[in-house]
Amino acid sequence: MRKRSLYNLFKVGGLLSMVVFLSSCSKMIVLDSKGPIGQEETFLIYISFALMLIVVIPVFVMAFWFAVRYRDTNEKATYKPKWAHSTKIEWVIWMVPIAIIVALSYLTWTRTYQLDPYKPIQSEAKTFHVEVVSMDWNWLFIYPEYHIATVNELVFPANTPLSFRLTSASVMTSFFIPQLGSQMYAMAGMQTRLNLMANEPGVYEGHNLEFSGKGYNTMHFEAIAKTPEEFKEWLEKAKKSPDTLSMAMFKKISEPNINYPETVYSSVVPGLFDHILSRFMGWMGTHKKMKMDMHMPLNHANDSTRHMNHKNMEDK
Repeated sequence: MRKRSLYNLFKVGGLLSMVVFLSSCSKMIVLDSKGPIGQEETFLIYISFALMLIVVIPVFVMAFWFAVRYRDTNEKATYKPKWAHSTKIEWVIWMVPIAIIVALSYLTWTRTYQLDPYKPIQSEAKTFHVEVVSMDWNWLFIYPEYHIATVNELVFPANTPLSFRLTSASVMTSFFIPQLGSQMYAMAGMQTRLNLMANEPGVYEGHNLEFSGKGYNTMHFEAIAKTPEEFKEWLEKAKKSPDTLSMAMFKKISEPNINYPETVYSSVVPGLFDHILSRFMGWMGTHKKMKMDMHMPLNHANDSTRHMNHKNMEDK
């Protein structure tokens, strides 16, 4: 009777554990990868989890089995209170952890290079460039090749390598699209890079993972991957937007705001990303030059100058 009650207790406990685990998986979008970087990282998570279970599962099995097998009322169990050494046990205790460490070391060594966030993604499609600026508490996306910008909405073509330049107009934040892959810090006065790609059209959640003050929990955005035809239509519509991103408008949206509405700007003041970057680099003597570039009118910007400024920042 006691044995049956113990069995039922283990059975109920196991079912409850499975319910809790499976219900939590429905929100683990990081495991529902939609890009090559995210898929590789998901693979690493599964492999690490499997290696962990090599140790965890036997421990739980033996804990339950010992409690049942060697209970006080079981007279059939062999009683051996005196033993000093077991070669088999020592072999398992030492070799299993060593094998796990070797496997994890190999994965770390190889995947660290393969998944370098600065490494461009190889593809037949032309790389799509986006300049990302984090603010209090919103995201600004600048499309340098199209001279447009958006706030709290990132639109790009699917099956196209994405190359991000990131910086911050305020405190440090962390740019992360879980279903596409790696997160990357955005820091004032510094430029970081990130390369991602979406394998299929869709709407993906974007987040800030770094605590950055009062509006931290609302600092999110939608990353929308469109087909080439859909992106072309969106681009034509964006260029007709009545809103333009001048320096005065940038100062307005960069002030602390929570849940700033998604906005599309049909034109952007030349060199805005580099200007934001240089504001915290006065000790390098770059801010004065960038400030002069800001006086160039939106509709008469010198494309060659903009290209040279962009190239200079690339070289740095």
